[in-house]
Amino acid sequence: MTSETYRDAFGIPHLRAADVHALARAQGRVTALDRAWQLEVERHRAQGTSASFLGPGEVPWDVLARRARLADTARRCFAALERRDPETARWVRSYTDGVNEGLPAGARRAPEFARTALTPGRWEPWTPLAVWLSTHLLFAGFPAKLWREQAIRHLGPDAVGLFAADGPGTAGSNGWLLSGARTATGHPLLAGDPHRVIEDPGVYQQIRLACPEFDVLGLAVPGIPGLPHFGHAGAVAWGITNAMADYQDLYRERLRRAGPSVEALGPDGLWHPAHAHTETLEVAGQAPIGLEVIETERGPVIAGGPEASYDPRAADGAAGAGAGGPEVSYGPWAAEGAAGALALRYPPRVTADLGFSALLPLLRARNVVDVDRALDAWCEPVNVVQAADTAGGTLHRVAGRVPLRARANRLHPVPAWRPGHDWQGWHEMPYAPVPDGIAVMANQRGPAAPLGVEFAPPHRADRIRALLGAGRRWSAGDMAAIHTDTHLASAAPLLDRLAALDGLTPAATGLRDRLLAWNRRMDADSTDAAAYAALRTAVVRLLAAQPAFAPLTRPPAYPEALRPWLALVPRIGYALEHLLRAEKLYGIDRTALIRMALEAVAAETPTGAWSDAHRLSPWQALPDGPATPGLAGDHDCVLCTSAVPGLTDRAARGPAARWVWDLADRDASRWVVPFGADGVPGSPHHHDQLPLWLRGELTPVVTGWNRLTPDRTLEHPHDH
Repeated sequence: MTSETYRDAFGIPHLRAADVHALARAQGRVTALDRAWQLEVERHRAQGTSASFLGPGEVPWDVLARRARLADTARRCFAALERRDPETARWVRSYTDGVNEGLPAGARRAPEFARTALTPGRWEPWTPLAVWLSTHLLFAGFPAKLWREQAIRHLGPDAVGLFAADGPGTAGSNGWLLSGARTATGHPLLAGDPHRVIEDPGVYQQIRLACPEFDVLGLAVPGIPGLPHFGHAGAVAWGITNAMADYQDLYRERLRRAGPSVEALGPDGLWHPAHAHTETLEVAGQAPIGLEVIETERGPVIAGGPEASYDPRAADGAAGAGAGGPEVSYGPWAAEGAAGALALRYPPRVTADLGFSALLPLLRARNVVDVDRALDAWCEPVNVVQAADTAGGTLHRVAGRVPLRARANRLHPVPAWRPGHDWQGWHEMPYAPVPDGIAVMANQRGPAAPLGVEFAPPHRADRIRALLGAGRRWSAGDMAAIHTDTHLASAAPLLDRLAALDGLTPAATGLRDRLLAWNRRMDADSTDAAAYAALRTAVVRLLAAQPAFAPLTRPPAYPEALRPWLALVPRIGYALEHLLRAEKLYGIDRTALIRMALEAVAAETPTGAWSDAHRLSPWQALPDGPATPGLAGDHDCVLCTSAVPGLTDRAARGPAARWVWDLADRDASRWVVPFGADGVPGSPHHHDQLPLWLRGELTPVVTGWNRLTPDRTLEHPHDH
């Protein structure tokens, strides 16, 4: 036996192999069989070639991936990994060998290949690193710096704080740790749910990996070996959330052509050669697109080029007038209407290290000390990590790599031609205690506060802590009640302003009184929640239409892939409670706006429940009109199914998995994903977990090999 594959009742693969390399090969093979279409989509997205079979809609992403040099960075990182850590490099090679073995059979199962006339390609050893980079490129939200630049220019520096809430493109999570003193078993519990764009097939793959060195189950990222985010090894378990750290920088570049070459103006006042070459981007159904790829000493140029650089005649003291705010000196790099050339500096491009050396030690961990040591090698994305072991040990820390540099770098794009914006080393990663046997991570300003700018409001974290601190001793089966809590604390500012209104029409008075009596729960069957959401939408839209914000409706012509971070309506929607609580807001009469919104909604109050409007809208590379089930929850609920207030009540983001790790008994652990273990439409395990996920239920983890079914379809000649 080199490797064996078993399945549980939900088709979840349990792999057993003779050594770590045979196990990695088996993991790659089973992933290719179950998720061939997803793997190939992710490979093409990482290489910037997805438009070649998905069509023009994917051109914006392909352009960004090419210009950011994701594939080249992955090659560099893998070459460095081979020199620095040959065992892990060999392990990654084993995984891609398995993917290549499984892809032909997997592609025959997946109808999307025939629909797009796509032939499966070859996975190189560096491909998993490219997929990891592509998946997490936007996790730190560097496009938000472009928004802050515009907001500062037009509204003044106070706008940074007013709009400092995680926005439409940010990924977050809930996670919590209970020490043995808080549980019914006397052993720790870990639980959580990562909030990401909901994709079909799902972004997480339930899997078990067993060999003589370890036996770990958890949530894998298809295309990546091991269990980097969530795992239970029997004696120790771990989970993560997005730390909301800022570790990527944008530089305004002054570029010029020097014959066939490109040069960039450096902080020393001299022109330096920049790398430049051209690539061809194939587009299904259209003519190919020529693309110039440029890289300066700061990093790859992701927007603009020599022809888009700023006019050097613009005065360095050019001022922008704030709407209701002070005059702000912001330099020619903020010239209105010109996006200019932007270079992206990100750690793996600088260090040739993606942190893959953490993955094998994480699987081999036996206690929290081992997990802690493994995560010292972690790079990106920067995460808050919680872990616990059967001896009662706990861990609550930040893991990753965040550069030390000027505060301006963290807030907005900075001029590459001025000194003072280079990187000066790396932050020490913070640790946090587990006070009173409870630790909560929900993207709030926790231990990672010194490392970021925009964090989630504290509502989810505060609510989880309040529920967990209620005085009972918790079991794994109790965690679903936390996962599915729908209380919306962020409704308070709008409801408080409603309470102060008078002189309303009878219909508006009735709606106001109804909302003030509402229990503030975004339950699926709640008509009051639907009415509140309708009022919130009306208020957001009226605010966005105010003249003070008019300049922010016309952002510069940045690449299309970055525009969600620049859209005004979502920014106002996510920052609504800050905007309503601020003492002054650029001369806007918020009371009058709320009165107007209330009267309008009262005239046409929604009659349906919240779930009639709040429906799941999963992303699919090849949309086939999937069902859009109704949901409970909202952006600031623990049940974080994110509508975009003012834009849509539909939810594209939400819990991409739910998990509970019990350190007393691994078989008491539970998990669920939004759809199923199999990525093939129509297969028995394609969407069989969706009803559980919608009801907030989890399926038990099964670990007894005698309770699993052997899967002979995955046998390979090398296995015998």
